[in-house]
Amino acid sequence: MSKRDSAILEILTRRKRIEVSELSEILDVSNVTIRKDLDALQAQGLVIREHGFALLANPNDVNGRLAYHYTEKLQIAKRAADLVKDGSTIMIENGSCCALLAREIALAKHNITIVTNSTFIANYVRDFPSISTTLLGGFVQPDSQVVVGPLVRLCAREFSVEYLFAGTDGWSSNIGFTNSDQMRAESVRIMAQSANEVIILTESEKFSSTGAVPLRIQDRPITVITDNQMQPMYVEQAQKLGLGIVRV
Repeated sequence: MSKRDSAILEILTRRKRIEVSELSEILDVSNVTIRKDLDALQAQGLVIREHGFALLANPNDVNGRLAYHYTEKLQIAKRAADLVKDGSTIMIENGSCCALLAREIALAKHNITIVTNSTFIANYVRDFPSISTTLLGGFVQPDSQVVVGPLVRLCAREFSVEYLFAGTDGWSSNIGFTNSDQMRAESVRIMAQSANEVIILTESEKFSSTGAVPLRIQDRPITVITDNQMQPMYVEQAQKLGLGIVRV
């Protein structure tokens, strides 16, 4: 992704919806150039063009969330990929940082098995011969493209892996990471039981949000990989709960 593409996504994240002509003025390129850029981003499912305007794709869809802070998420994903050794079997939960991680692993590693509850991730890396994917069974949530429900437990307990990589929707100083969806939170808890360590991948701004459902995964070692904008108060809170912190 080019620097201009990243800039377009950051502007759309702040503005939500913007005229194509204004976008070309901000980035100091022609309308024709901006339209080509937007067409390419639309083909990737990251933006939508309508009647002279551009806006982000559905924020509940993984493709839409990929557009938000794309550069930071890619840095987080690259750092997380460094933990994975060739020949490993790992679990990856649904989410935009997690999807980018799967892609980075597919590009840089060999003979990796990914166990996931994300139909998006399974499709995202399907063309890479270096990756074998096992999709956990269950009920599919269409927007998030994630598998949830009791069948996830039955499938996940058949595995024992070094790492579960997971996302988060928020943070609580008392209970740690949170999610906005009860069934997704339950899937994370279930998958964590099959891993020696949980690696949370998230932008630092998530620490200022609070989801309604605690993840409750403190019975496993937890490391968070985030960007370098994490505020000192959240670093202190995370350390008090025993979390390891990696900032990129």
